Amino acid sequence: MRPAHTTAAAVTTLIGVGAAAVAVGRYAGDAALKAASGRPLPGDPRLTVHATGPGRVTLTRSLASLRPGTYGIEGPDFHGFVGPVLDRVPHTADTVVRRLERVELGTLEAGARVRLTPELHSGTPRTALGVVYEDVEIPGELGTLPGWLIPGPRPTWVIALHGLGTTRRHPLNLVPFLSRRQIPVLCVAYRGDEGAPRSPDGVGHLGDSEWRDVDAAIRYAVRRGAADVVLHGWGTGATMALHAAAHSGVRDLIRGVVLDSPVLDQQATLRNLAAARRVPGPLLPLAVRAAQGRTGVHGDRLRAVADPAALRVPTLVFHGPDDTIAPWEPSLELAARRPELVSLQTVRQAPHAAMWNADPLRYEEALRRFLTPLL
Repeated sequence: MRPAHTTAAAVTTLIGVGAAAVAVGRYAGDAALKAASGRPLPGDPRLTVHATGPGRVTLTRSLASLRPGTYGIEGPDFHGFVGPVLDRVPHTADTVVRRLERVELGTLEAGARVRLTPELHSGTPRTALGVVYEDVEIPGELGTLPGWLIPGPRPTWVIALHGLGTTRRHPLNLVPFLSRRQIPVLCVAYRGDEGAPRSPDGVGHLGDSEWRDVDAAIRYAVRRGAADVVLHGWGTGATMALHAAAHSGVRDLIRGVVLDSPVLDQQATLRNLAAARRVPGPLLPLAVRAAQGRTGVHGDRLRAVADPAALRVPTLVFHGPDDTIAPWEPSLELAARRPELVSLQTVRQAPHAAMWNADPLRYEEALRRFLTPLL
């Protein structure tokens, strides 16, 4: 009887492991594929506000609160943005003082729990920036996609595509720069975003299906008078831009693409998102396979569109080694293999999709040089 008991126990164990793998895969898949727009990415640290003062805020000392640059700061019923670290202001060893540039919503008080975000602004182009804009409705594959159109006289439009953990408010960081150059900007909400149609299976596909909403946005821009477009995407928005540049029926109207923190290795991004949710290391491969099984996203189509040989338009990439969501090595390879078409701007000490935040002036100068011959 012992062999039978042993076999039964082994089978039970395997069933248990299998069930655990399915559960872990679903959990990890939710982390990567059900990331609601505007919700923090897994691993984004919460910081405590220790004190506030005129034009300053004291935060828990961490790698996040020490990052150089300009970031949104948000908590329950609060949104503002902070500037650089103020080293000369007295503070304790376990805190950091940053310049509080602006409060857009609520009041920041000691004891509040906040996070830093790449999104500087919380409102519309008008309320956040004083910029004239139009609420537009873009006919998409699954229904109407809401968007903001900031007008300008130039015939080349920029279509801005946010990524995981942010909303169409993220591109507002760049609207002042683009508006000064009279470039029309279309900030798009795509499937799964607030106010946009739900994905049929209820999960995101890391750009693998969402790019068809980019195609709809390009067609809308042309109907509204655009002669051509530049696609500017962050994270999975950058992935969507690459898919559109390869597969859109109107891809000949795409003059160039800007890729900020592009997701070029879907398996690595799924693994990193699961790891940030504290999925144990030995279970990460199971988590990735389960997430892929739920969506059919296996990376084959992405490898095809991100193949350096497949690029046909000028491409500007902003990426760096401190991105823990989308590894930057594929960006290095992309630039190394197509130096005549791809320019890489390496940005250090910047988390995922925050390359502008780390050094806005340097980012905008590189973007100016890239866009000038395309306009």
